[in-house]
Amino acid sequence: MSIDHRRLGRELNLFDSDPLIGAGLPFWLPDGAAARREVESYLYDLERRAGYRHVYSPALGKRRMYELSGHWRNFADDMFPPMRVGDDELVLRPSLCPHHALIFKSRGRSYRELPLRIAELGPMYRAERSGVVGGLSRVRQMLLNDAHLFCAEEQAGAEVAGVLALMRQVHAALGMGPVSFQLSLRGPGKKYGGNDDSWARAEALLRGALADAGVEYVAVEGEAAFYGPKIDVQVADPSGREWTLATVQIDYHQPERFELEYVDASGGRSRPVMVHRSLAGSMERLFGHLIEVHEGAFPVWYAPVQLAVLPIGADQDAAARAFAASAAELRVEVVHDGSVGARIRDHRKVPYLAVIGAREAAAGEVALRLRDGSRLDPMPQAAAIDLIRAAAREQRSGSGS
Repeated sequence: MSIDHRRLGRELNLFDSDPLIGAGLPFWLPDGAAARREVESYLYDLERRAGYRHVYSPALGKRRMYELSGHWRNFADDMFPPMRVGDDELVLRPSLCPHHALIFKSRGRSYRELPLRIAELGPMYRAERSGVVGGLSRVRQMLLNDAHLFCAEEQAGAEVAGVLALMRQVHAALGMGPVSFQLSLRGPGKKYGGNDDSWARAEALLRGALADAGVEYVAVEGEAAFYGPKIDVQVADPSGREWTLATVQIDYHQPERFELEYVDASGGRSRPVMVHRSLAGSMERLFGHLIEVHEGAFPVWYAPVQLAVLPIGADQDAAARAFAASAAELRVEVVHDGSVGARIRDHRKVPYLAVIGAREAAAGEVALRLRDGSRLDPMPQAAAIDLIRAAAREQRSGSGS
């Protein structure tokens, strides 16, 4: 039977939904929220070390902003209707790029600041039809791992190459498995912004970055964003259907529409190139995929519970609680109810089980049981904690399995 993240996510208490909240609006339960928070923190730290500056921007904007950006003309069918507030028409944003363009424009910029990498884990909204929403894959509100890189044209190729390298690191750490790359280009019958020259330059930059990275790809017409071509990272679900996980795009259109400028080395005014990128897509779609890829048994670094402590009998309860308290930097849970065998079966998705019997309690040790059923010899409690922390660090770096 194929793995369905909707069924498994509910069985494992990761997320759920309620008709009173509405279709396409799932809520995250504590275990799912713990896993998601760890991934969000990882992405934030990785971006910060790579020179990104994080911002917060409103989830609303005036209709006029989306008219300028081109979203209203090209994307209105996927946007929620405007809300009249006094003389303003406010719209729930379908993307973060107009806000980030205006953050760039909020003060004068110099070529010395470029590339300026602005990142945000921000909410956005899509007016999906009720018949197509479900689980985490198609939702009406999502939290996007997003960033926009403002750079000189001659810097754009290197910026795209840097994004591709970060993507590989993220996907390895998440245990994503194989991905494929698609170069999404313009196609007939669709509306696009910008001119032929800017589209040709953007496509050349993306092809050059893919070639320099040694990445094989398939070019597909008609899948570009309305403002520029893009590289889409494709993954397959258990049924073999492909969808886009992450993306990097080059945009000459919005810098022109918002009249973005910086002072160049000669003292004149130049227009930046805007590189859009997401390393992991939305948290909703990402976790829909990760639940299926790992069948709910996430790598230890973002597992909701990293360590379950199982006292064999009531006499070991105090020792189990003391051990859990000493391992508080891990996500740890003490499990009392049921036989030891039943508790092991119920927690088979947890990376490490620590069984504490009379001998272990007396010696200050634990016997670790791994998710694959193998067992380690009893070891000092501090050594067990160090072992789990080291495994989490190795996987988080992308070097572990």
